[in-house]
Amino acid sequence: MDQVSPSSLSPYRYFSVEEWSKLRADTPMTLSAEEVHALKSMNDPISISEAEAIYLPLSRLLSFHVEAKDKLYAVRSKFLGAKEGKMPFIIGIAGSVAVGKSTTARILTELMARWPGHPRVSLVTTDGFLYPNAVLAKEGMMERKGFPESYDVATLLRFLSDIKAGKRKVRAPVYSHLTYDIVPGETLIVDQPDILIFEGLNVLQTRDLPRDGKEVPFVSDFFNFSIYIDAEDDVIRRWYIDRFMSLKGTRFTDPRSYFHRYANIEDDEARRVAEGLWERINLVNLDENIRPTRPRADLIIGKAGDHSVNEVALRKL
Repeated sequence: MDQVSPSSLSPYRYFSVEEWSKLRADTPMTLSAEEVHALKSMNDPISISEAEAIYLPLSRLLSFHVEAKDKLYAVRSKFLGAKEGKMPFIIGIAGSVAVGKSTTARILTELMARWPGHPRVSLVTTDGFLYPNAVLAKEGMMERKGFPESYDVATLLRFLSDIKAGKRKVRAPVYSHLTYDIVPGETLIVDQPDILIFEGLNVLQTRDLPRDGKEVPFVSDFFNFSIYIDAEDDVIRRWYIDRFMSLKGTRFTDPRSYFHRYANIEDDEARRVAEGLWERINLVNLDENIRPTRPRADLIIGKAGDHSVNEVALRKL
């Protein structure tokens, strides 16, 4: 995380890990060390102690936000004289590739699903809303994959609108990280969750505002709370390359893998490929589209070079 000195002008309050961990209070840890290990992404180490120090306080904070939203909903329904459909609490998680969004999303999903009352928690990623590779290739956008223009924004906004409206059995497209493409005919059904976690690179992205002032919804308009996972560029670059090299010896060996052609090349050549993909695509997307959305987040989780969290910034009310 960029070292910005906290001041009275900052919209955030900054916490060291020690300070943040104390906000856990008496929140019980409902995950075992084995479960935390199973929830982490490749090359994204996280210990049970870090899960307790970082994600238990965050789970507690989110429980307060959900409770406050429910109370506000009840008061507003009384004011309007009509009860609307079920309104889920939606959490957006943003950040670069390889920064640990998936680990954060999965751990929060499990922790919140084990709250008293056992709310229904669904996790959806924006990958499924990418245009299929055939469309991206036709439009010459394969090297813009993950950039804002590579998403079917209309379908994405319709999905979030239906979820927010409390509709039953809303379908989301499914993405395969093996084939690096949308899975034809396969969908994920999201059926009136109490909480939806929506994770992706550009979920906090905005667009140019209309000069006529008419309504133009952003993805983040549907969020009740948003989180940005942050780290320094050189650190994320190393994580991305390390992950690519790990995948070279695992997932890439599957003949169905989009990246199968890299499975048997020399390590030095594979590292050059990964470095090129980072510099040419992922770093550009981070600089131009992802990092500029960081100040829009309600909470920023800063990570050190060993993947451990070293700072938490919470937006002031």
